[in-house]
Amino acid sequence: MPDTPPLDSLGLTVDLALAGLTVGSAAALSGIGLVVCHRATGVLNLAQGAQAMLIAYLLRDLVVVRHWPVWPALAFCLLLVAPALGVLLDILVYRPLQRRGAGTAETMVAGLGVFVLLIGVAVLVWGTAPLSGAPSPFGAEPIALPGGHTLRPDTVAQLAAVLVLALTVAATTRFTPFGLQVRAVVDDRRLARLAGVDADRVSAAGWAFGSFTAGLVGVALAPYLLLDPYGLPLLVMETMAVAVAARLRSIPVAVVTGLGLGIAQAELTRLRPSGQLLPLVQAVQANLFVVALLAAALLAGPRITGGAGDRAPLAVPGPAGGGRAARAVCLVLLLLPLGFRDNDLRSALLVPALALVLLSIVVVTGYGGQISLGQAGYAGLGALGTALLMSGRIPAVPPLPAVPALLFAVLATAPLGLLTGWPAIRRRGPALALVTFAVGTAMSRFVFQQPYATTGLTLDRPAFLAGDRAFYLAELVLLGLGLLVVRGLHRGRPGRALTAMRDHEPGAVAAGVNVPGLKLFAFVAGAALAALGGGLMGLAGRAFDPASFDPVRGLLWFAAVVVAGADSALGAVLAAALLIGLDAGTVAGVSAVAVGLLAAAIGRLPGGLAGAAARLSRRHPARPPATLPPGRLSATGRRIRTLITARQAAARGEEARP
Repeated sequence: MPDTPPLDSLGLTVDLALAGLTVGSAAALSGIGLVVCHRATGVLNLAQGAQAMLIAYLLRDLVVVRHWPVWPALAFCLLLVAPALGVLLDILVYRPLQRRGAGTAETMVAGLGVFVLLIGVAVLVWGTAPLSGAPSPFGAEPIALPGGHTLRPDTVAQLAAVLVLALTVAATTRFTPFGLQVRAVVDDRRLARLAGVDADRVSAAGWAFGSFTAGLVGVALAPYLLLDPYGLPLLVMETMAVAVAARLRSIPVAVVTGLGLGIAQAELTRLRPSGQLLPLVQAVQANLFVVALLAAALLAGPRITGGAGDRAPLAVPGPAGGGRAARAVCLVLLLLPLGFRDNDLRSALLVPALALVLLSIVVVTGYGGQISLGQAGYAGLGALGTALLMSGRIPAVPPLPAVPALLFAVLATAPLGLLTGWPAIRRRGPALALVTFAVGTAMSRFVFQQPYATTGLTLDRPAFLAGDRAFYLAELVLLGLGLLVVRGLHRGRPGRALTAMRDHEPGAVAAGVNVPGLKLFAFVAGAALAALGGGLMGLAGRAFDPASFDPVRGLLWFAAVVVAGADSALGAVLAAALLIGLDAGTVAGVSAVAVGLLAAAIGRLPGGLAGAAARLSRRHPARPPATLPPGRLSATGRRIRTLITARQAAARGEEARP
């Protein structure tokens, strides 16, 4: 017979499982909200984490700052504000997209816009400093269980909420006319409308429920964390693994997966290996949901869809007028900092570096049509690789100067683009977005935030670029080279193949385009550009800062590129100047609000600002130059005019002969 574990070991197992139910039940609530929202609207709510964060901040503000009683404040936040926020998002953001028949890509961008917008609002109102003291309506007195075990009262409340919501959704879906309407709208929205179903009412109810559950998740997790505009949204997005594992369809699978992951994450804390494995095991223990999201997104394959428009790419504008004006504006924005004082110039050092990172998104998404939310990870690898090579932290490699270290870091990061390029061969839309986001998040959690990789680093500029002005000029040179390379790529044969793949992938395959190889090429090129920009960002600040490459910042960068025009290389420069300049010239959070508003309005602004400029130029074409009257011509001009007229008449006469 196998040995039975000792009593204290069994007791520890039970205690850890009970502790894991706290996070597991919150993840289950998140999964229920995502599944119900997707089943009622066909949209994967990427903004759920930001909604949870906003409700948690609001509850803390009402209770701690304004001294409301806890229960009235909780009812106000969950029963009024959260559902109203969901209905408002449906009316202002998602309904225009549905009526225009927008594809999944644009719907995802709108969701990212809402995500970025809500984070920007939180930063403007409450700042970026972490806040403590989030209230728990059930108190902290634990509930005694048999065997000497205890359970937090709020965990009991969360488990009860999971059970009640799951049973309510199941009963509503199966046994009520509204449930039948939901199924009809999900199957075919237009046909449901012809049958007399109010599809808008169904969508509004789905968004209200999804926002309500997001608020529940935020209220449940906030007492255990420091409230952070970036940390809590990212943590909730990681719990998206629960809904992905359920294929965005099955609530029982989502509940079981959420509870199981929460318990498993708690039980893993018992592992304490010795030696160099300890930091890695601890990272897995703290980030099991990231591992689960990556595994679920990879195993789910292309089956995570967003409806009939799943294969539709981002709206890309046609040729627009005003190209010279755009180039002139970019040139002025890039040269203007050379006249700044030292402090102002130091803030502007990030503009060319960030422009190179955003240029990588243009290559992958604008030219190749592949949704990539993980470019911040590749930028971070470029910065970290440069620092490791300069610090002599790579075995058998002596410390290198800054320039060769940056070059080798870019060359080493480029092949890692296969981490997102290989899954892109069989995925598109939400499936690809989730994989790329999970890869970028894994880089941040398992590499950038780990002391074993980031301690004792040296990251300084070479002597001839020690001054900010000299370094900025070097950045401009590298940005100019990057723009020339991308321009040549876009206008050459690879660019035409990328455009064909973006516009209609099956047609590109039929035309003989090597689509898998082209996707890999786009991601590798994008990783190289992002690594170059990230390395310059590190050198600009003379330090490796993991927060600069946070996955949430990657979402902001992606939304900014789409807003500026995903198919525009100059749009990357404008987006970088917008992101850095607005926050430096005003207060932190303004750029996120501006980008979020424009991205959330993508339903009314297809193609971003570049698309609006293209439509405006077609609506008001440039007038041809006016012809001067004969009397205004000089003697030479009149002779030339007479000669041209005579030659045209002779040519017409020759054409008229038989």
